[in-house]
Order: sequence, then structure tokens, then C-alpha cells
Amino acid sequence: MFRLEFFSYFADTVSMDMGQTIYISSQLVLGALTAFLAILLWPKIRDPAWMLIIFGSIIAYIETVYSILNIFGINGEELIVFGSIPVISLILPTIRMTFFIIAFAIMVFRQSRSK
Repeated sequence: MFRLEFFSYFADTVSMDMGQTIYISSQLVLGALTAFLAILLWPKIRDPAWMLIIFGSIIAYIETVYSILNIFGINGEELIVFGSIPVISLILPTIRMTFFIIAFAIMVFRQSRSK
């Protein structure tokens, strides 16, 4: 039976306590809700600052899913490595924070220009 073999594989390779399970579940649920609402907001917003915040929120969820896949050992992170760090582990947080920085800089610039 495939399902039993699939779950027994994870039970053998990853042992998590209740705290880790709650943490991962809450990260997935809240991240999915954030990404879902961001995608719903996307067609209604034409402001570049808000678009960057939406992109950053979606990238944050992608980063969460990637890190959870990494915990379970499902991803192929050893494909592209910079030094000893996988490149994707460097790119995802950097892109997310860059989007947020640019969005907030645009908002600050607008506020200072309007005064």
C-alpha cells in the first residue's frame, strides 16, 4: 500500500514532537492564508509599493514551504551550492526582504514628497 509506505518513510526519517508539528502547521496555514489574500488583492491594486508587498508575501510563503520541504528532506537543495549554502536558501529571503525594502522606500519617498 503506497500511503502506508509513504508515511512510514517519513516516520522513520523525521521524528517531530508536538511543538514542531504545531509550528509547521501554523506556518503553513497562516502563510497560505496570507498568500491567498495577497493573490486576491493583486488584481485590485495598481500601486507599485503595494504590489511589492504582495510579491514579498507570496515569496515568504514559498520560503516557508521550501524550508518545510527541507526539514522533511524532500527538496534537492544540493543542486546549486554557493560555498556550503544552497543558493535557493540565499535567494528566497533576500528577494523577499528586497521587495519589502523597496516598497517601504517608495512609501517613505511619497510621504516626504507630499509635505
